[in-house]
Amino acid sequence: MEYFLQQLINGITLGSIYGLIAIGYTMVYGIIGMINFAHGDIFMVSSFIALIVITALGLTVSTGLGLTILALILVLVTSMVIASVFGWTTERLAYRPLRGSFRLAPLITAIGISIVLQNYIQITQGARVKPLQPLIEDGYTLMTRADGFTVQLSNMQILIITVTIVLMTVFSLIIAKTSLGRAQRACEQDRKMASLLGINVDRTISMTFVMGAALAAVAGLMFLLYYGVIDFFIGFVAGVKAFTAAVLGGIGSLPGAMLGGLVIGLIETFWSAYFSIEYKDVAAFSMLAIVLIFLPQGLLGKPEVEKV
Repeated sequence: MEYFLQQLINGITLGSIYGLIAIGYTMVYGIIGMINFAHGDIFMVSSFIALIVITALGLTVSTGLGLTILALILVLVTSMVIASVFGWTTERLAYRPLRGSFRLAPLITAIGISIVLQNYIQITQGARVKPLQPLIEDGYTLMTRADGFTVQLSNMQILIITVTIVLMTVFSLIIAKTSLGRAQRACEQDRKMASLLGINVDRTISMTFVMGAALAAVAGLMFLLYYGVIDFFIGFVAGVKAFTAAVLGGIGSLPGAMLGGLVIGLIETFWSAYFSIEYKDVAAFSMLAIVLIFLPQGLLGKPEVEKV
């Protein structure tokens, strides 16, 4: 029971990171019906930006909790701003000029931007992994087994889960209650009609890319602080997992993206704990295939209705 509870905590933490990245995929797809394949690499770039700023500030575990939190807020804001610029640029270069062309054109361009970002980081930062010493330590012991095994809930895990819940709530309220959210929902239903009603479709789509990139930046910082090691290839791996989570939960649904992220995180964690760790990715993608066979729209997605 104790071992199961520990893996449950680990799975929820990992799934929260996947969910934050997956929301970016699902927001873009909900409006323009296309996948931003550069999104995972924006997450990767955000991790490196966070690492560079943390190194420049000279943060260590001995800095003190109060100063560390203030510094991490600065790191987060910096990462979100720069990542938003990358997201905006991706939309302007890869999607807006090709929005009226055949559907594969912007996807191919986005893959090109993904390759450019990967190689840019590889050239400027090197191909070796970049480590980071833990900045937030300690935690709470929830249970102790007779053989000495303890169930730990670290402060870092609490931070990741809390940030995910807060951001999920904030973004859901933005889409449900604000004028930007209404414009996004209108563009999702019919971009041409939304334009005729006075909505600036280009600006709405750009803001959607910016919001998705900002969430990827949050996930990038959380990933860096939690695992303490990054490289230029993490964007591809995490991006594929997050895309899988978005499809599993129901592409176009924000709660579905978060649910899909949690499912993928839990599958990976439990498979690694109880079975062979080499096949954890196979288990996650197999679950996606099973869900799509019996529930093509995903767990929380709506059946697509063809407009005539």
